Formats: sequence, C-alpha cells, structure tokens
Amino acid sequence: MGNDETDPLVSVIIPVFNRSSLLKEAIDSVLSQTFDDFELIIVDDGSTDDVRGVLNPYNDQLILVNQDNNGVSAARNKGISIARGGLLAFLDSDDLWMPDKLSKQVAFFRDNPDAVICQTDEIWVRNGRRVNPKNRHRKPSGMIFEPSLSLCLVSPSAVMIKKELFEEVGVFDESLPACEDYDLWLRISCRHDVHLIEEFQIIKRGGHADQLSKSPALDKYRIRSLVKLIDSRVLSDDQLHAAKNKLVEKCLIYAKGCTKRGRRDEADYYRKLAESYQ
Repeated sequence: MGNDETDPLVSVIIPVFNRSSLLKEAIDSVLSQTFDDFELIIVDDGSTDDVRGVLNPYNDQLILVNQDNNGVSAARNKGISIARGGLLAFLDSDDLWMPDKLSKQVAFFRDNPDAVICQTDEIWVRNGRRVNPKNRHRKPSGMIFEPSLSLCLVSPSAVMIKKELFEEVGVFDESLPACEDYDLWLRISCRHDVHLIEEFQIIKRGGHADQLSKSPALDKYRIRSLVKLIDSRVLSDDQLHAAKNKLVEKCLIYAKGCTKRGRRDEADYYRKLAESYQ
C-alpha cells in the first residue's frame, strides 16, 4: 500500500452495512492487488453485526470511518470526501477483485490521459454459481449514454474514476434509496466516454437477500433520476429526446404495474408525468 509520506495514487472505498460474513474476502482481494500505491477506506454505515471484529486484524492496513446508517450513497460519498488519491475505485462489500484489477486500470489511465472513467468486465456469480449475463447486460464502451437509459451498464465495483470528475458532475445522490449508481453513470455518460477494459477483473456476487438491486420498485427511482437529469438542461438535443422517450416508457410501464396492484392514485400520477414529457 502507499506510504504515509506522499498521497497514494489510488483510493479504494468499500462501503459496508451488516455484511461481516462477506467483508473479509472483499478486503483480502484489495490487499492482494499487484499494484500497491493505494489507500483502503472502509466506511461502516452503522452496521449492527460483527463488522468491527472482521476489521480488527487489519489494523493499519486500512482507514475505518464509522457513520450512522444513511445508505450506500452517503457511505460512498464519505469515502470520496476523505480520499487522498487522484484516482478512486469502489468495491461493494459482496464483490471481489482479481489481483491485476488496479494495475490494469492505472495503466489504462497512463496510456489515455484524457480519459476520466473506465471499467473492467466482470464475472457474475449468483448463489455460488457462475451465470452468464444476457446480451442486454453486456457492457458497451465509449459514449454509452443512450443504452444506459434502459438499465445500469456500469458496475461500481468495476470502475476507476478521476476524483476531479465528481467536482464536475456531483457525487452519489443520497436521496435515492436505490439506482443511485444508474443516476451517477447517466450524469457522467452524457458528458464523457465510459471506457471498457475487456478483461474479467471483478467477481460480482449476487443472490443474497439484502441486495438493493432485488427491489421491485427500481424503475420508480430510475424515473426520478431521469426527471432530474432532463430538468438539469445539460443534455444535447439528441440526448434529451432519448431521455424523454425512455422516461415516458418507464412511467407508463410503472403505471400499469400500479394499476394491476390496485394503487390507482400512484398510477394516475405516473401517467400524468408521462404526458407532461411527451
């Protein structure tokens, strides 16, 4: 890891809430990196399990920040606020990195000094078994804004971002209980290329009960994100047209689901919202 005399090149941020059973493997995958000029920041978002017991053996190998339970966005933002590295990398506490993950991305930035964000490809594991992502989940590279309107095509655990980019686009939206990453990637991808290193450098583990991505109401938060982005007036004409079309589509689908479940007032709200952007 980086020494105390100079700032590290990379800051690694792991937010954690009640995942003591998975956290050790995530930390070990960071400490096993072939690249060592980094600091490791753990932000404990008010855990009530044995996260502290897992962290005790690591002592001076990491920086621990404790906060009240405010959600993953607040935890990541806290890490961003104290990070000393010019390059930031995030790792969700249930995911793992391959040993060359940081070295591959640092080399990419050295070879492409104008780039501001890159991600690697990933291996998906669900309930302990490897699964293949569907075609619509495959990661594109470059100006990925329009395909990213439908679903999240960037993984927090796979990215490396120049810290200065957050000054331009803002940090994670703490008002969103889910889809906070979808929101950030849209704010970035409407302005910049999101580069893909076509190598499997993370293991994305899923299937456990506490995953936010299992929420049935994800489109509700994507809709909120799209409204915010459209109203921000940062989109080009083509981007604005695509974003409005996707917003209308998502509103009508969500309204249909509300009607099916007997939530008529909510359905009416989203139908009217769709009409206002058509």
